[in-house]
Amino acid sequence: MFGTGPTPAAAAPACPGWLMTAVAPWGENAEDAYDQGLVELGLGDSRLIEVQGAFLPMGFEATPPQALPMGSLVECHIATAYAFNGSSACAGVAWAACTTPEGEECAIVTKITTELDYEETESLLKRNLQRRLASRDLEVISFDVAVDEVTAAQQHYGVAMAVLILPESLKLSGGQNVGRVRGAGLTRKATDAMASAARRVDTKAPAAPAMRPGGRRQQDDSGTDFSL
Repeated sequence: MFGTGPTPAAAAPACPGWLMTAVAPWGENAEDAYDQGLVELGLGDSRLIEVQGAFLPMGFEATPPQALPMGSLVECHIATAYAFNGSSACAGVAWAACTTPEGEECAIVTKITTELDYEETESLLKRNLQRRLASRDLEVISFDVAVDEVTAAQQHYGVAMAVLILPESLKLSGGQNVGRVRGAGLTRKATDAMASAARRVDTKAPAAPAMRPGGRRQQDDSGTDFSL
């Protein structure tokens, strides 16, 4: 007869993260609207590192939003769209968990800002995500998108913000947050570019000497003036 002991707790993800959106339509200026948006996102008391690029740290896993301590240093993929005086704008962020042709699991992210409506922005965001998958030869396992739209109040600035928050990514050390080098090169190597540059014949003519104020003009034997 088997006992019924306590169920072991699930292992915490190496790199948790979550999507959030917020709008702030009543900013006195763009900076004020941006700050109000950060407060709505729960990032008003955090120090932010806004990162670029497609790949997320290895071990990324979507989790429910969490409250962050004051002064936290947080990595974010953030899209910020501004509007003014009754105009509208949209911002969106999407992530996808995927696998490489070699079977290695990874995750990518993309973002967008537009002056289009919600539906069109969401459609463009998904297309951007598909292109990033295709250009890196990745197969999608799961994905999620977050889009929000703002209409600025009259004579005020508005902001729509979408963000993928990664509160633990900066704590990863060593090689835990990176994968192995992929087998197939997806971009041209730097050595190839250097070799092609060495083979190129440079036919550009040398520049003429500059003429100083009050200087004498330079002429060849035929009397033609070559000075600038």
